[in-house]
Order: sequence, then C-alpha cells, then structure tokens
Amino acid sequence: MIEAATEIWSESGWAAVTMRGVCARTGLNDRYFYEDFKTREELLVAAWDGVRNDMLGEVSALFDERVDRPPIETITAAIAIVVDRIARDPGRAHILLAQHVGSSPLQDRRAVALQEATQLVVEASRPHLREDADETALRMDTLVAVGGFVEVITAWHSGLLAVTEKEVVAHTSRLAETLAQRYVVSG
Repeated sequence: MIEAATEIWSESGWAAVTMRGVCARTGLNDRYFYEDFKTREELLVAAWDGVRNDMLGEVSALFDERVDRPPIETITAAIAIVVDRIARDPGRAHILLAQHVGSSPLQDRRAVALQEATQLVVEASRPHLREDADETALRMDTLVAVGGFVEVITAWHSGLLAVTEKEVVAHTSRLAETLAQRYVVSG
C-alpha cells in the first residue's frame, strides 16, 4: 500500500492519495487498508518516510564508504547524489520538497528530515574536524547550509532557477567548501 500511495502521490500530489485510490491500485479492499493504517495521514507519513529514508540512506552509505576520503570530495559526491535523484525522479522529489500545507504530520516530517540531514552531515564531518572546532557553531552552520541547499534544490526543481544539475552541484559544493574551511582539516 505504501508503494501504491507513493506512486499516486508522485503522479498527482499528496491530496490525490485516498484510501479508495490506494485500494484500487493494489486490488485490495478497505479492510486491508485499515489493518495497516488507522488514517490516510498515517499512510501519507509512511510513504513520505519511505522516500526520505531512501534518499538519506543513500547519502549515509556514501558517507560511510568515503570516511577516509577528503571531506570536500565526499560532500560534493553527496550533493551530486541528491541533485541527480531529484532530476531523475521528479515525482519523488516533489514528495520530499513540496510544502504540505494542510497536513501537520507531513509538515512535521519535513522539519524532522532537515534535522536528520543536518545530523548526518555533522556526524560525517567528525573524523575530519579540527581539534579546536566549535561543534555548536558547526551544527548551526550545517543547519543553515542544509536548509539553504533544500531551498536551492526546491527552487531548481520547481523551475525558479534556470540552471543545470552541474551548476547546482558546483555552486552548492563551493559554498560547502567555504563553510568546511572553518571546521575540517585540509586534505
């Protein structure tokens, strides 16, 4: 049911995800829906979480694989993964990036995801931090950077920024490098 909800959402937006529509797509009756979900909102949150988990999981795996690589190379690769996924799957990108006005649980999930992504970047930077790095300042700067990155890719995805994937990656990587100079050891 989660995959069916994700497909409908990708095609037509979150408001189009209904219990009947999901049941029709899966060939199941209402009883099966209510065995798994108490409400439509629960299904929407599960679908959103699945898309978010796919994205953050891929970035987390990259950070784990590249722990011994220069941090700027790694963050650039992470940025490229996110931008590529947004470009390749605009429906799922819309799930992650859209403002879900009228759905408090979805708005809350988006806010939580920003904190999770920030934590992921902070943790990935730990092996590369300077001894005198101010971790509170690092967290605040990373939150600004991740939030700004989300806004840039949202504007790009919606057509407000007429730039290429490469330009998005290059620009945001340059900003990440500028920020990293304060906190990480060169190399």
